[in-house]
Amino acid sequence: MTATQAGPPAMEPEDSGPGGPGLHGDSTDTGAAVTVSRAVRADDADDGTGPDDGTAGRIAALRARLVSPMPDDRLWGWLGPLLVTAFAAFFRFNRLAIPRAVIFDETYYVKDAWSILKHGVEWNWVSIPDNLNYVNDQIAAGHFTASLFQSCSGTSCGEYVVQPPVGKLLIAVGEWLYGLNSFGWRFSSALFGSLAILVMCRVARRMTRSTLLGCLAGLLLSLDGLEFVLSRTGILDIFLMFFVLAAFGALVVDRDVSRARLAEAMVLAPGDDAGPALGIRKWRVAAGILIGLGCATKQYGVWYIFAFAGLCIAWDIGARRAVGLRDYVRGALVRDGKWLPLTLGVIPLVTYIVTWTGWFVTNTGYDRDYAQQNGFNVPVLSELYSLYEYHKEMLQFGVSLSLRHPYESQPWGWLVISRPVAFFYQCYTGPTNYHVCPANYTGPEWSQEVLAIGNPAIWWAAIPALLFCLCWWFTRRDWRAGAAVLCFAAGWVTWLPFVSRTKFYYYAIEFEPFIILCIVLCLGLIIGPVTASLRRRAAGSAVVGAYVLAVVALFWYFYPILAGKVIPYSDWLSHMWYHGWI
Repeated sequence: MTATQAGPPAMEPEDSGPGGPGLHGDSTDTGAAVTVSRAVRADDADDGTGPDDGTAGRIAALRARLVSPMPDDRLWGWLGPLLVTAFAAFFRFNRLAIPRAVIFDETYYVKDAWSILKHGVEWNWVSIPDNLNYVNDQIAAGHFTASLFQSCSGTSCGEYVVQPPVGKLLIAVGEWLYGLNSFGWRFSSALFGSLAILVMCRVARRMTRSTLLGCLAGLLLSLDGLEFVLSRTGILDIFLMFFVLAAFGALVVDRDVSRARLAEAMVLAPGDDAGPALGIRKWRVAAGILIGLGCATKQYGVWYIFAFAGLCIAWDIGARRAVGLRDYVRGALVRDGKWLPLTLGVIPLVTYIVTWTGWFVTNTGYDRDYAQQNGFNVPVLSELYSLYEYHKEMLQFGVSLSLRHPYESQPWGWLVISRPVAFFYQCYTGPTNYHVCPANYTGPEWSQEVLAIGNPAIWWAAIPALLFCLCWWFTRRDWRAGAAVLCFAAGWVTWLPFVSRTKFYYYAIEFEPFIILCIVLCLGLIIGPVTASLRRRAAGSAVVGAYVLAVVALFWYFYPILAGKVIPYSDWLSHMWYHGWI
């Protein structure tokens, strides 16, 4: 393995130039780029017969300016991420069925998923005023029967739910494969939580051009307690995070692919001062589908559409400016940007609507016949109008939800982990008999908890890393730092205006990959470029190694209260570093 393969490359962006690296992919000194562009056109016109024998060389030279080469360790580029993913998957699937109970918001999504599996849409469940947990207890005990659904007559069966169906459909897959039990309804969460590690590795590798840093990003995500807990719980947020990260990854791939195509087009058919058109780009189509699936998991994913559109425009402007096009803004907005309403507008919307197929093809979903009941009977349009009215109710609920909850928190406390969420807690009189502590019990206590809490070594380190990357982007215009900070802001800043709205710390999972990208970019700088001296890189590697060991140690330390292990009460209490964690 060469030095380049063994460690991270120099942390300059692929389009840096005399004026410094940039998010827009441009040098502040555009003279060199203009010279390249003019030289390309002049060479092509040498003999009046079209491209000469040096065409391939000129394409390669321009491509090298726009796109840094990927690491040449192709085998390790896949094997390394797969090993990290296998490590993460082992911990996520091990004891996945524990605790054998319906925990926290599983009370909604586990039953909704089973209802979709049986009826195509969410039906209402029986409600017993004196025993609000009756259905959950029956399910946990394996005594589920069809009588747990409320009796259905006509179109009055549908339950009023405020989240789209994709996450529940994925949970239903696990229930279909393994039954209505704790392993079944958590299977898909564990699968997608593990796959997110693989995507994290590959995205970070492409952004840093380093397999080592890519695997490090995946390892950090695999060792975070919040991602771990949500990968082992049958709720929606892990799916939203996966689709957001995958959509971002598709855009990063598109950035490389489109720049390589632009380099070729500039040599073969440069066009006017705005540059050539690249048409509809398949990776942006893929990103549109993926973010559409994210929005169809939880509507909060819509904010990333705006962030991704901004990234696309910035990257297109930067690419065209870097090749020396005089009218690079018009080229980016007209030649490339004209397709954004399709790839990041129409395609996500169509994807979102298609995921409601179960609601369309049945007549028992909530508000399914709203249009007909209000005198609007036009095929297809009636169903769409009913769905529109349903979404108005969902939006109103989402904005106005302000019920107080003992584990609610505000976004400004998420990075410092001010209020993690207890998904499950039970007191026992012994470590093996699992007898629940009776009221007024004063004997020895044993505790079992699933606490959705991040790894402090990751979340607390994210604060300086985010600030550094923000400054790095402002001062050096590094596109990677800017992209990570912008996507973090899309998931965090957008919660700030809704002060009275009920919010929980685990909502932060959707932007966690981007804070890890910021951390990894900083770790790459600490290690240093491959051109640095051995002493410099050894010192940097020692610092990074110590940090990773701290992350591993804290994951091991918190593992009992992440995975629902039964431990002495005094041991459990020692993990509560301050009162906000209880």
